[in-house]
Amino acid sequence: MSYTRRQFLENSSALGAASFLGLSRTAAAEPPPEVRKVRLTESFVACLAPLRLAEDLLRAEGFSEIEYLPGSTDTGPNMVARGLADFTQWDVGAMFPLLNEARNLLVLAGVHSGCTELFVHEHIGAIRGLKGKRIAVSSLGGGDHVFVASILAYVGIMPQDVTWVSGSKLTDAKNLFIEGKADAILAFEPQNHELHERKIGHVILNTTLDRPWSQYFCCVLAGNREFVRKNPVATKRVLRALLKGADICAQDPERAARLMVEKGYEKRYQIGLEILKSLPYNRWREANPEDTMRFYALRLYEVGMIKTPPHKLIARGTDWRFLNELKKELKA
Repeated sequence: MSYTRRQFLENSSALGAASFLGLSRTAAAEPPPEVRKVRLTESFVACLAPLRLAEDLLRAEGFSEIEYLPGSTDTGPNMVARGLADFTQWDVGAMFPLLNEARNLLVLAGVHSGCTELFVHEHIGAIRGLKGKRIAVSSLGGGDHVFVASILAYVGIMPQDVTWVSGSKLTDAKNLFIEGKADAILAFEPQNHELHERKIGHVILNTTLDRPWSQYFCCVLAGNREFVRKNPVATKRVLRALLKGADICAQDPERAARLMVEKGYEKRYQIGLEILKSLPYNRWREANPEDTMRFYALRLYEVGMIKTPPHKLIARGTDWRFLNELKKELKA
């Protein structure tokens, strides 16, 4: 169930003064966080807005030092698994290689579905037409590589049945597609807006609209296993702030977009607003993230991209305790 506008405003306070959404009675009665510092991964991808909008909410939760770490040469999940960051919001595909290796990572919640589109050049009309073609990815083993492999697996195409191409930088995939050096790319926000504007290629899959992918989370929240084990109160408070950040995007996308521009995370207000309006940020309240993990793990296990059976991977790589508590606590 979603907030009514009146309920939302009643629970709000000025963002920047304290927080956009006030602390619940349950939160006020909790002990303070075990640590006052929290490290989050930096990202300028517009759909990850809750991560950046949570800064004031984290201060209201009792954190006095909030550090956003740039990941220009590494992904958020890798940084968390290596202990360089405590939490990340990232695409779900990037989680599976680390969970398969039993790295120090725990998936804690889903955030929203959608936000990616599979672009192809004119001579390809459907996903099955990708067999034998070149697909641009940010890096082998990266989230887009894993995600596209699961899409191909769903229609019976093995990862080795296509050619994966990547550049020297994480941002090279888009240029490889634009230059005709790849036949397809899974474009994240706001890459897909640029491709639409420039009329480059066409879309054969929109994960916001097309089933079954629209039923599952695209972006999830994950934490460092040791941080979660040692700091359960802090973990719950971080998760509450990040999920309330998602509520901001869902309930007042205009204000969220303005804040993203003011803070320098998105230069184009209208593009940011379109992205925020297009994504179901209230989905964390409604859907079970374990269904998402199982769906993709099964596809990847079938084609050999992960060796750990899905039920074992989920058992050791996820922790839904905090999410389940917050769903009850923050229920509208």
